[in-house]
Amino acid sequence: MKPPLRVLHVFAVLDRGGAESRTMDIYRKIDKTKVQFDFVAYKNDYAYAFEEEIQNLGGRVYHMPRYKASGHFAFRKAWKQLLKNHPEWSVIHVHNTSTAVFWIGIAKKLKRKVIAHSRTAGGTLDRVSISKVLMRYPLRYKADYLFAVSEKAAQWMFGKYGSQTTIIRNAIDVNTFVFNLETRNRKRHELGLNDNNFIIGHVGRFVPEKKHDFIVDIFAEIIKLAPNSILLFVGDGLLREEISDKVKTLSLTDNVIFAGERADVADFLQAMDIFLFPSLFEGMPGAVIEAQAAGLNCLISDTITDEVRITDLVESLSLSLTADVWANKAVELLNEKTCRDTKYLIKAAGFDVIDVAEQLCMFYGEIDTYKN
Repeated sequence: MKPPLRVLHVFAVLDRGGAESRTMDIYRKIDKTKVQFDFVAYKNDYAYAFEEEIQNLGGRVYHMPRYKASGHFAFRKAWKQLLKNHPEWSVIHVHNTSTAVFWIGIAKKLKRKVIAHSRTAGGTLDRVSISKVLMRYPLRYKADYLFAVSEKAAQWMFGKYGSQTTIIRNAIDVNTFVFNLETRNRKRHELGLNDNNFIIGHVGRFVPEKKHDFIVDIFAEIIKLAPNSILLFVGDGLLREEISDKVKTLSLTDNVIFAGERADVADFLQAMDIFLFPSLFEGMPGAVIEAQAAGLNCLISDTITDEVRITDLVESLSLSLTADVWANKAVELLNEKTCRDTKYLIKAAGFDVIDVAEQLCMFYGEIDTYKN
């Protein structure tokens, strides 16, 4: 029997971020008799959240050095050695695009097919972010195939080549998120909450673009209108401590829950009443798709691509509006609670992970260089 095609997926980390979670959703569903995944991530001093599961699914994880200008040649040498040691990787799927320019030439010389995948649609204006934008620029010319999670993400990263990009939906396992009253009651009980509490929820890494500071400002206004409200953060990141300090400064500690990085995000969504997501920019936020699958009204920023509006549960506001305006809209949505089954709408829009896994499996097979 012919062994499965092994595809290398390149990430910076393998924790429960959006891109990693979406790829793992696909990995769980893909036909592993035809395609098997391996992963690259930066070297770390702890095991990444998905490492054990990857190994249990038959995949392998390889740790590479982080790129540093002072270690440029060592970085290229490490990649060259890795790719030479693994000729079975005829297809390389790159999600961590900012440093790919430093090794993509090596991969091409070794006759590997490289996919560059745009998962974002913006960046901050600090020096590091601007340098990453510049490093990504050559990929539109050097990669064999261009993927993006949305039209907006395609245009942002690939410019005029955005029209040549294949859109790969940020698909989810729809059945996991369908509203379940028993799960809702159990999770709220675990959190020490009851039916009288309004839970405003957010799922995402604590990074500047997610605007957790603004979420806290909005919640400070919400609680004036609905005193029984609770703000529930699911996720972790560099800014968590800073946001926690702000919560304390505003005397909101008793009304804010930091759940941390969790594997049971679906259960937390069941416990929520609305989903708040005022991001500065996003490619295609899987968290908003999951929230819709859970039947939650979602209040998001108008900077996020309209492609995320799969159902009529999504409302958007400008980030230029004040926190009290956002709060009033959130309370309005709290009074319109509708936890209904949106599964078929999400599947019809192409966001079901089984369909996307089949799409990718076929694509990988068609570009397998060993067929040529």
